[in-house]
Parts: sequence; structure tokens; C-alpha cells
Amino acid sequence: MLERLKAATAAAQARETTAFAASQRAAEQARAERDDRIRRSVAGQVALARRISPYQASRYVGWANVLTSELPQTFAALQAGRTTEWRAMVVARETIWLSAEQRATVDAKLAPRLEALGDRRVEAEAKKLAYALDPAGFTERARNAENDRRVTVLPAPDTMARLTALLPVTQAVAAYAALQREADSVTAVGDCRGRGQIMADTLVERVTGQASAGDVPIEVNLVMSDETLLDPNSGEPAHLDGYGPIPAGVARRLALEAGDGTPTWLRRLFRRPGTGELAAMDTHRRLFTANQRRFLRLRDQYCRTPWCGAPIRHADHVTPAARGGRTTVSDGQGYCEACNYTKQAAGWRTRVVASRAGPPEIEVTTPTGHRYRSRPPDPPGRRRPPASPLEKAAQARLRAA
Repeated sequence: MLERLKAATAAAQARETTAFAASQRAAEQARAERDDRIRRSVAGQVALARRISPYQASRYVGWANVLTSELPQTFAALQAGRTTEWRAMVVARETIWLSAEQRATVDAKLAPRLEALGDRRVEAEAKKLAYALDPAGFTERARNAENDRRVTVLPAPDTMARLTALLPVTQAVAAYAALQREADSVTAVGDCRGRGQIMADTLVERVTGQASAGDVPIEVNLVMSDETLLDPNSGEPAHLDGYGPIPAGVARRLALEAGDGTPTWLRRLFRRPGTGELAAMDTHRRLFTANQRRFLRLRDQYCRTPWCGAPIRHADHVTPAARGGRTTVSDGQGYCEACNYTKQAAGWRTRVVASRAGPPEIEVTTPTGHRYRSRPPDPPGRRRPPASPLEKAAQARLRAA
């Protein structure tokens, strides 16, 4: 019963999202706003409302439009609770490149079977039907997908990280096979490392050009308290730029125990007494300096748009320079590329507001008047103020529940 209710709610949300996007496009087009800014503005507002990243919201808006307007039987199955939101969106995703008539054909053939299919089967069946309707278009789409090749890094548990490459299948298989061959040859001469360890070390060595995977030159962008750096008994974690929190012992090893042949740089950042926020730097330049951009990236850690979480690519003014904004880190923020472009669209406003609980916050106002606030993560070593009696009572109720 609850699963059917979730599906019906997802259908209503998709319908409302499509209607909202259409109304926003009409309003912005009346003001002669650029199409790319309209798309970013709509995705940005949906992202904040759904508490997801703008990238996820952009895909959701497109899929929701296809689902509600051109896949009536799939949408009806979602409304009735006969399939899940994800499976309905998969059908929209895998048919979004087809013509409206071809999508209707896939919808008629696949929708009656959705209730009996799992996630992978829905994806496979949708692809199969799409290929049968337009083999040339399917092949062209696969060829164009090569333009999306990229490399990403994501945090993993226990101070590990996942380095992922999205590659054309022939290149990916060739790279993996080469790592396997190297592991086989090294194991044959008695190397005691596991096969996976050898492949991982070989990847690092060949990408960086180092003789050993442990001798990679690094610039240590660690934000850590003096206790973490100097006191072996300190349990205060540090923040590693591009990764996140790491244990004190790992941070000290990165900062102090690099190999003799490994260049390492340390840069000091200072916390402001009282509030614990990172101290500010000032300049009269229109553009942020390299050190200011680095400071904003280390302070904000991730894109300042709430729930985005993407890596910081741009440093920009909270109050635009054209409206008198100063080029200071107190009036600056770290953004991913998409969010920085989104706030250039009509109706978006940002400002710095005071906070009783710590450093100033940034308030974002969307074209519809909704307001959201964000604050940078606490730097290592900062202690939060004691909870108020009201907060303590709320925490006690949550524990009791």
C-alpha cells in the first residue's frame, strides 16, 4: 500500500514539475531571457525544492516532461502504483531521443509489462525496442556518447577514493586488459601483493609517471588544527581538499612523513578567534586572486548551493561586483560551474546574512521567492556553541523516539 502511495506521489510530482517548468519558460521567454539560462534557472529551482543537485534536477525535469506528455501508459502505471518512479524514469530516459511516434510505440509495448520487470529488465527492454525502431539513431547516439568521456574521483570509506573513468568500451576493455597482463607478469616473478593491489598500483604509476605509486608529488591542501598537526594523541580530524574528512593520523602522515624524493608544500590558514571561521583576505581587484580562490575552495569545500555537493570550479561574488560587491573572501563563495551560471539568470539573488550560531551564511532567493541558506562546513578544531535548552529538549525527544 505504501509503495503504491509513493508511486502515485511521484507521478503527481512529475506532473507538477512539468507544469512549473513550462510556466517558468513562458515567463522568462517573455523577458527575452536566453534559453540556456532558462534551463539552468528551472533546474536550479527544482534542485533546491527537491534537495538534490542541479545536475540531477536537470535530468529529472527532462525525463518528467517526456513521461507526463509522451508516455501516457507508463505514466498511468506509475500513478496506479504498478511500477516505481525509477523504472518509469528509465523508460523516459531510454526513449528521450526518439520521435514522439516512436516513443508512443515503446510506451504501448512496454507499459503493460512494467509491473513484472525489475530495473535492469526495464532498461534492457526499452533499449531493445528503441533500437528496433531506429537502428541508425541508436548507433549515432552511442557514437555521440563518446563526447561524455570523463574522469571523476569520489570519496570511499576508510580514507580511500574511487577514481572512475567513463570511456568508450573498446578503450576501457583495452586499459583493463593491460592492467591484468601486468598483474599476471608481476605475480609470476613472486610479487606478494594481491592482483587488485598490483593493478591499482600500476594504474597510478603509469598515469603519474612515477616509479612507485607511493612517490606521487602532492600539494597538501589539508585544513587542520595545530593540535592535529603537532599532537600525536589528537583525535581531531582534518579536511583534505577534494576528498573530505580524514583521521588525524592519516593527515599527519600526509603532511610530515612524505618520502625523501616526494616534493610536499604546506600552506598555513588561520582561524578567527571567537567564531572559529577561517580568517579573511582582502583585495581591491575586480577578480579574485589565485590565493583567494584557493582559500574559498578550502573554506567552502563543495559548491555552496544547498544540496549540490559538486566540486568547486568557480569563485564568485555573493553581491555582484556590478552592484558594488567587494572582492573579499567574506563576500565570495565557491561554486560549481553550473550553479555559478544559474545565478546569472533573471530573478536569482544572493546576499550575506548574519548567523547567531556561527559564521555568516549565504541566502539564496529564487525567481519564485523561495529562500534557502547555506554556510560553510566547520573547519577542523572549531567547537560548536552549547545547545540551547530548546535544542536539548528536541534532541531528548528524538532519542526517546
